[in-house]
Amino acid sequence: MNQNSLELTDYIVFIIYFSVVSIYGYTIYRKREKNENDAKAYFLAEGKLTWWAIGASLIASNISAEQFIGMSGEGFFLGIAVAAYEWIAAITLLIVAIWFIPVYLKNKIYTMPQFLTTRYNESTALIMAVFWLFLYVFVNLTSILYLGAVAINGLAGGQYLHVIMIGLAFFALVISLGGMKVVAYTDVIQVAVLLIGGLVTSYIALTTVSHYFGFGHDAIAGFQVLMEQAPEHFKMIMPEPTAASTQEEINKYLTIPGLMAYLAGIWIINLNYWGCNQYITQRALGADLDTARSGILFAGFIKLFMPLIVILPGIAAYVLHESGHLPQLVGGKDGAYSAILTFLPTGLKGLSVAALTAAIVASLAGKVNSISTIYTLDIHKKYIQKDATDTKQVNVGKYAVFAAMFLAVLFTWNDTLGIGGVGGFTYIQKYTGFISPGVFAMFILGMFWKRTTGAAAVVGVLAGFALSVVFNELAPAWFGNDTWLYTAYANGKGGYEIPFLICMGLSFIFTMLLMIVVSLAGPKVNEKAFDLDKTMFKMKPQTTILIVALVLTIFALYVKFW
Repeated sequence: MNQNSLELTDYIVFIIYFSVVSIYGYTIYRKREKNENDAKAYFLAEGKLTWWAIGASLIASNISAEQFIGMSGEGFFLGIAVAAYEWIAAITLLIVAIWFIPVYLKNKIYTMPQFLTTRYNESTALIMAVFWLFLYVFVNLTSILYLGAVAINGLAGGQYLHVIMIGLAFFALVISLGGMKVVAYTDVIQVAVLLIGGLVTSYIALTTVSHYFGFGHDAIAGFQVLMEQAPEHFKMIMPEPTAASTQEEINKYLTIPGLMAYLAGIWIINLNYWGCNQYITQRALGADLDTARSGILFAGFIKLFMPLIVILPGIAAYVLHESGHLPQLVGGKDGAYSAILTFLPTGLKGLSVAALTAAIVASLAGKVNSISTIYTLDIHKKYIQKDATDTKQVNVGKYAVFAAMFLAVLFTWNDTLGIGGVGGFTYIQKYTGFISPGVFAMFILGMFWKRTTGAAAVVGVLAGFALSVVFNELAPAWFGNDTWLYTAYANGKGGYEIPFLICMGLSFIFTMLLMIVVSLAGPKVNEKAFDLDKTMFKMKPQTTILIVALVLTIFALYVKFW
């Protein structure tokens, strides 16, 4: 089948998906129409989201084009090692459910800037609110819109980039205008579509591999072929390069630096993303503790299966490519997922496009809703229109949705930000990663160390960003390629580079030390410190059982693929 062709059946499948999501979203909107002008109802879904809606919405906001396209590409290049992002995320969700969410809920935290105001001061909160708005609009929103439009455009014929871009933005815009409840409950359908469509794609990939290697259309046989033909793609730990290593082996280590990845930045990136991120935590902030915990744990279990959907097709593409059954790979490694879709029969190809669209639209809607929430509650209500009624706040929130989406379309129209030049996955990891160490240090110390001060928080954000730049861009030139802190590797561009995840770990450690030193100059207990007690972190027996099951599953996966 031609990669760039969708037939009538594919379009019908896609239209069915679009219609179901639209009708369901409208139904949810009408049910909450009586609370149309209630700010809490609009921004926090009236605090009545169910655990399964919270969990599904978390995954829907997280999984987007950068996972389907970017992580499949990394699966093609690296293999299952990149699953560390997914499986460590599952453990991170446990940490957030057990320790972070109780702190937020007890202190009635609804936005991340509000956390900073409550724990530190309004200046820190305002700085970070503005910073988060820029990050969400010009990094997250734009990259998802661009990557998604490029991916679907390639499947639709390659001539409709701007039409698809507008279509995705409009679809997400309509969902977002209904408020958090509409976003969250439509996310349930979106997640179902992306999981079913993703699993179908993986199944076809495995049966295709099995067929070409003479085992019929047997998915299990296909998986065994992958393990036999590409054993290096089923190792979680990348070996450290030696003097005899090729540039490709060095590049793999730079992406996932072996055991050092697990001692450094992969935890920082995940904890900051899942625990200190408005468009993630917002789903749970309006619920009670037990419901929030159950929803987060549900998301953790879904995370276990994501490598099957977003990484396995990339490995299959690698084996087919190396064996000559997939001679062309348009766009390098990032073309792996689209290449696998060429093997899908009519109808299932439409389902896979629907799955990709669901992931894109759900992420766009979730992010633009959080942009609207931060702007309305943390900037407009506090500094522009302090006496704004609930009706005014809801209206301002809707205007913010329009403005954010308009800017995203504007800056992706001709790839103004240069997303395509570095690759979408790299673009997101790089620019969000630079601020992760400082933000996470500010949050973790603010939650659990009563001595942390507002001055230390400002120092942490600035130092975290500065140190990230130093270690990512300047350290080898300043300090040498090998030091007691790190070993830098030749990046193939005439210089040396410290693995990104190690950079994040180093930046976090030094940022924490700076914040501790600054805080020691203040009182032993900061007057704005949170009042914590052991009862906040107690869990029901069934919750404990779920946590143990999740941890044992991840342990078994690492034993299998170490």
